[in-house]
Amino acid sequence: MLVWLSEYLAKYYHVFHVFQYITLRAILATITSLIVALIVGPFMIRRLSLHRVGQVVRNDGPQSHLSKAGTPTMGGALVLVAITFSTLLWSDLANRYIWLVLVVTLGFGAIGWWDDYLKLFLKNSKGLSARRKYFFQSLLGGGAACYLYFSASLPAETELIFPFFKHIVLPLGPFFILFAYFVIVGTSNAVNLTDGLDGLAILPSVMVAGALGIFAYVAGHVTFAGYLGVPYVPGAGEVVVFCGALVGAGLGFLWFNTYPAQVFMGDVGALSLGAALGLVAVIVRQEFVLLIMGGVFVLETVSVILQVASFKLTGKRIFRMAPIHHHFELKGWPEPRVIVRFWIITFVLVLCGLATLKLR
Repeated sequence: MLVWLSEYLAKYYHVFHVFQYITLRAILATITSLIVALIVGPFMIRRLSLHRVGQVVRNDGPQSHLSKAGTPTMGGALVLVAITFSTLLWSDLANRYIWLVLVVTLGFGAIGWWDDYLKLFLKNSKGLSARRKYFFQSLLGGGAACYLYFSASLPAETELIFPFFKHIVLPLGPFFILFAYFVIVGTSNAVNLTDGLDGLAILPSVMVAGALGIFAYVAGHVTFAGYLGVPYVPGAGEVVVFCGALVGAGLGFLWFNTYPAQVFMGDVGALSLGAALGLVAVIVRQEFVLLIMGGVFVLETVSVILQVASFKLTGKRIFRMAPIHHHFELKGWPEPRVIVRFWIITFVLVLCGLATLKLR
């Protein structure tokens, strides 16, 4: 929004040309969303507490979690408010990718909000049925994948890129739609599974979003893309502003979500953040890099799959409890230890993902 204003003012005052730089607007988007989250956070927490929108804790989980019962949840709405406000303020609203990531992020947030609403307000313990949840996720994820495929102007926008290999690409053709769909929906649910401890999901999401912002900047810059051997995607650079807004909003939410949490994210936050990360990775053609950087999300998801498969096939469990962060808790690790160690693992994996920019 301010991009248009700065373009007009730059005709009279050249200093306003500085707001045309994506890097500056990404920084300002980060700061803006952080401030919005810190200001809105206390008000939202009070409102959630007033309406008794409290977390329901399972009796068969770690006993240390029983004290968390009643903690306000659905706090992911705070993240969405901060991201949306900051993105609309600092991004170029003529860019198609900005509107796509906003629609998908808010759409998945709406699915999560509906699920949380049924559980917490209407006291429906099952919430939104898995079938209906995946149906609406598929509509949004599939719709975004179709849009990217049919609006692609360059072959690179629908090719599969392999990290560490500069000249190995796989044209996906129409299969791009299916692949992109699985990345978006899969990442959304992976982040949702990870969101089980205070701050466990939000900081890895912040770190991955920041790294994807770097990839977006490179992919949207024809010179840097050519030099580093990554696909050039016209317009993808503007997604850096969205990534910056996500980073700021995530840090602002972590201020209240850090152990012991004052508020939980809920499905409204986890589903939307995961979908946003998956979609950005698809836009900048770095799905495999997302797999590396989001290794914690992958580990959590695989642990659930293995646990369910093992129990159905053999009647035995591999882990004491899945997702795997609960396994470590039941082994006696204090919650902060699990959280920080998973953060450290994510930091290392993000560095490995960034290293693929040069190691090709």
